[in-house]
Amino acid sequence: MNERQYLRTQSIEETYRTKRSLNGAWEFALDPDDNGLDDDWFVSDADWPERTTVEVPHAWQEREAYLDYTGVAWYRRRIEIPETDADERTALSFAAVDYEATVWVNGEEIGSHRDGYLPFEFDITDESHAGENWVVVRVFDPDDIEEIPHGKQGKPWYTRVSGMWGDVEIRTRPKTRTTSARVTPHLDTDTAEVELTVETADESRDLSAAVAATSDGETVAETATELGDSDPTVELDIENPRYWTPESPHCYDLTIYLCADGEIVDRYEDYFGMRSFEVTDDRFLLNGEPLRLRGALDQGYYPETLYRPFEEGLFEREIRIAKDLGFNMLRKHIKPAHPDFVEAADRLGILVWEEPANPSVYTERSKREVRDQIRALIERDYNSPSVVAWSLYNEEWGIGGHYEEGEESLWTDEEKQQYLAELYETVREWDSTRPICDNSGWAHVATDINDYHRYFVSPDRTDAWGDDLDHIIAHPADNYGATETDPDESPIVISEFGTWGLFDVDAFRDRYGSEPSWFDHDFFDDPIKRPAGIDSRFENSFLSSVFDGYEDLAAVWQEREFVSIADVIGQMRTREDIGGYVITEFSDIEWEFNGLLDYYREEKAFCDEFASVNGPIMLRLEPHSRTAWSGDEIPIDVVVVNDTADPIEADISWEAFNAAGTMTASVDSASIERITDAFTVSTFGMSDFTDEVTATLKTSIETVTTTERLWVLDRTSAANDGVTALVRGAISPNVAAADNGIATQHELNEDIDVAIVTEVNDSVRAFAEDGGNVLLVPGSDGTMADESPFEFRELPVTESWNLVSSLFYSDSELVGDIVTDRRLGWAFDDLYPYAVVTGIEESDDVHVGYIEGWLVNEGSPLLTRQFGAGTITACTFRVTETYGNHPTATILMSNVIEKVTNE
Repeated sequence: MNERQYLRTQSIEETYRTKRSLNGAWEFALDPDDNGLDDDWFVSDADWPERTTVEVPHAWQEREAYLDYTGVAWYRRRIEIPETDADERTALSFAAVDYEATVWVNGEEIGSHRDGYLPFEFDITDESHAGENWVVVRVFDPDDIEEIPHGKQGKPWYTRVSGMWGDVEIRTRPKTRTTSARVTPHLDTDTAEVELTVETADESRDLSAAVAATSDGETVAETATELGDSDPTVELDIENPRYWTPESPHCYDLTIYLCADGEIVDRYEDYFGMRSFEVTDDRFLLNGEPLRLRGALDQGYYPETLYRPFEEGLFEREIRIAKDLGFNMLRKHIKPAHPDFVEAADRLGILVWEEPANPSVYTERSKREVRDQIRALIERDYNSPSVVAWSLYNEEWGIGGHYEEGEESLWTDEEKQQYLAELYETVREWDSTRPICDNSGWAHVATDINDYHRYFVSPDRTDAWGDDLDHIIAHPADNYGATETDPDESPIVISEFGTWGLFDVDAFRDRYGSEPSWFDHDFFDDPIKRPAGIDSRFENSFLSSVFDGYEDLAAVWQEREFVSIADVIGQMRTREDIGGYVITEFSDIEWEFNGLLDYYREEKAFCDEFASVNGPIMLRLEPHSRTAWSGDEIPIDVVVVNDTADPIEADISWEAFNAAGTMTASVDSASIERITDAFTVSTFGMSDFTDEVTATLKTSIETVTTTERLWVLDRTSAANDGVTALVRGAISPNVAAADNGIATQHELNEDIDVAIVTEVNDSVRAFAEDGGNVLLVPGSDGTMADESPFEFRELPVTESWNLVSSLFYSDSELVGDIVTDRRLGWAFDDLYPYAVVTGIEESDDVHVGYIEGWLVNEGSPLLTRQFGAGTITACTFRVTETYGNHPTATILMSNVIEKVTNE
């Protein structure tokens, strides 16, 4: 009788292993002077001064009194251990302790562990006994964590996390047992290779193992093997397997029975999925089929509970929301994912890109600890089918990220490049089944994923974003510090991008129960990060005259967020050579309000629309212009992106401005189809009018609808009839050539109603001081003249963290025709400024406001200031080269001229 036949004749309901939670009340005490070791605090009946009770799992920063505490703290609990047999062992298991834990049982030290995120355990059989036992844990989390893999906790990011923040359990298991089973699927043969690791208590006994895979309770594959001197590898042959995908996340249960001299002594259980994930030159393959990543950055921070979900079932709810929003992947950012999240991803079906926490500095210790954490992370999650990629470092954190302080960058440091290439090869040996990203964002050396972190805001910098994408595609090697792997053989992924959208601050404080402590971390070094003082900044800014509180402001700002990310995503998805993207981010995190969800995982206002941009099938409209003069025709391109495995043959219907039409689209699987000049919108008879162009694609399985807004403006031949203007600088020929009713001159005299200039010289100043009106506009390159009555702050012309956190807003009649719900949008395409006026004075007439982050860096691209007896209006919108042609530029200038000349 072989092992499989034997097992069928036996009763195998016995568990062989038990576990019991030790979560709950623990005694807790701080030890700021680190006296506990000398004073024997590890002894069961030691007198701890000022001890209290906490509920484990527990990060001590959850209590505001301990928010800034770093150093040593102690935990203690009395536990009951049941009587065990001679062939059983007892272990104490910790899911995560940040950072260094030393553990005593009944006064005996049983071991220490360093790492703030991953599980560990100690065998306590010899130090414990049946009945009452005492467990004491000393936790040390140092103030200086630069060498420690810590991710984004602490300066300059989020709240620190210290203590026993993971589950604690007491476990019993046989002395002879399976300690791990590493499953590697092989889809070419439909087999699963199972590498067993076994711990043997008595080598004189004949050991064998029976390995079985079950699906929905039915055995689908089984095998048996004798155990010799080395750990065996067996193969499960699965007939007609069900491959794991996000749409069909099928998992197989794995059971391993160990037999000693024909008697079952252990049962080990796990699960796995039949899934492969690999890269080709320009794309990813899931189970051999092309796949584009549609991902979100997920940092796994939560209000009040920090690394732990604040309610039951939250991981499952997050994954369901992510899938409803069209995502097929979440990038768990810069710290190992919570194990419960990984299991939920396996069962519910979403891809996971994982990475270790990173240190801040490059030292022998920091390198060692990163390496150790990566290896432990792979060991923990190797069998998880949802986990499809590993990162090693993020943005050079811990491998050159402090080079601005004198350390050489990974871009140029050959020693660091060699170290990273060697680490890549080592990790490839640990796991050859998943692609590896060596340094997420830039300065790649040896990588399977050529990923970029790019923060562009749209429509403000939409053209610059398109140019950047084209350069990325054409020059992939530019993203490499060294080319130990071929840049042409790695898919391009934009793995960070995004735009901010403020939440309702009052409602958040009400739910939080107070103003959160993270509103005013003392390590904030950038004012856009600091929420403290927001109320006074709101009341004392132009915002308070435009918005009726935070709820009103949040609704408008979140719409700005959606308009921006919709175009940023759309431009990526319509380029075949972009293999995927990861938006920053899935949810707001403390001060960083760039999430699709708020910090409590409630959807922002635009989430119902987001899936139309992010779903497997995307329909995109690309008008040749967003604004037009009445009577113009606007050609519109239609792009269909099909990320599914099935071809599309479907009608697309459209309607706009009382017109409608239909066309047919044929799109292959995993491909893109562009229909140039698909239809044309006529604006004949329209004026001062805004409307949406709507298009709908209907397939047999879903309907996709998209909209874009167009503005039609009335070209009045004498918009400023009777106005005499001095025009100087780059704008002069455009004003003179425009059909605007303005009589232009080049010398100042008593007939001048307004001076339109790109530079304020002495004569123009004198003109204003004497009661004249001056309109100052940018030069032809969009920059403002240095010599000016105003202070300007330059805005970056390409990507910028500050710009993605910004909002342009107005309720002025000057922009009433071209602003939707007080938010500047696509009507200002090609006009967004490269500078704003700062140092706004109380008497200034602000026509358009500008703000960044937590309502800081206030500015204006359009305001009027009294200057002597006259006025100077600063317009930083890039109207100089577009006036007379661009409808928005022309109408905006006309409105300003009309206002200043009539007052």
